Amino acid sequence: MASSIGNEKSVNPVLRISQLDALELNKALEQLVWSQFTSCFHGFKPGVLAHLEPEVKAFLWLILWRFTIYSKNATVGQAILNIQYKNNLSQTEKYQPLSKHQKLWYLIFTVGGRWLEERCYDLFSNRQLQSFRKIKRYINFGAGLLKLCELLNFLIFLQKGTFATLTERILGIRSVFCKPQSVRQVGFEYMNRELLWHGFAEFLIYLLPLINVQKLKLKISSWCLPIAGLSNSENALATHCKECSLCGEWPTMPHTIGCSHVFCYYCIKSNYLFDMYFTCPKCGSEVHSLQPLKYKIEMTELHA
Repeated sequence: MASSIGNEKSVNPVLRISQLDALELNKALEQLVWSQFTSCFHGFKPGVLAHLEPEVKAFLWLILWRFTIYSKNATVGQAILNIQYKNNLSQTEKYQPLSKHQKLWYLIFTVGGRWLEERCYDLFSNRQLQSFRKIKRYINFGAGLLKLCELLNFLIFLQKGTFATLTERILGIRSVFCKPQSVRQVGFEYMNRELLWHGFAEFLIYLLPLINVQKLKLKISSWCLPIAGLSNSENALATHCKECSLCGEWPTMPHTIGCSHVFCYYCIKSNYLFDMYFTCPKCGSEVHSLQPLKYKIEMTELHA
């Protein structure tokens, strides 16, 4: 009864990006399992798993195969994305689960292939005999040829969208959706607002260093407080040189820049070093020459 229901399930092709995501999830799971397993041996002598690492990995991948491909016809990454393997060798278009032979060959190609690759490298790495050198050369040639076939298979996968790995193509197993995929209603208003805000923020980050804020501030202050609009007391202070045009205090070491206004030496010097195009905030005159006052301002005039 269950088999008849399974045979009536329709086949839904899987997007390329979903198949690639499933492969990446499988790799992440294997790394997570291996890191959790090796953490159990942190208290032991270093290198206790070095000699048996290929066999231990093969045993862990065997357990994963038993509870994923063998029992559910799908890897962990595929199960997360609602994907499973279909027997593509069957003549019918309805869903057909993997046969036992396909599952066993999948185990041999994936787990056995990786174990053989790691163990053969250890077996022939330290051999000095001529025969072992030839065998190692043949193995390296076969590994390179296999990598080339995987590259060609990936290019074909990008074009046609089926068989993401060489193992799937050889065994005739294809990824399909377990259930029909409904069309999702996606609202892009929030995304548009975020994109607009990030674009505006990047524009400001690029623009702000190019703006001379100090010069702009002084220019605005000169517009808002022109010399003609000052009060009589402020005009008197400016006339008698009793006020720095920048800090508004009694000028220390008073200097002029060529106009009728007075500045503290440190005020005008720091602003001019910061901005070589500095202008007087009162009248807008540029710095022609920084010179001390010719006459002396007596401190008694402050109380006059």
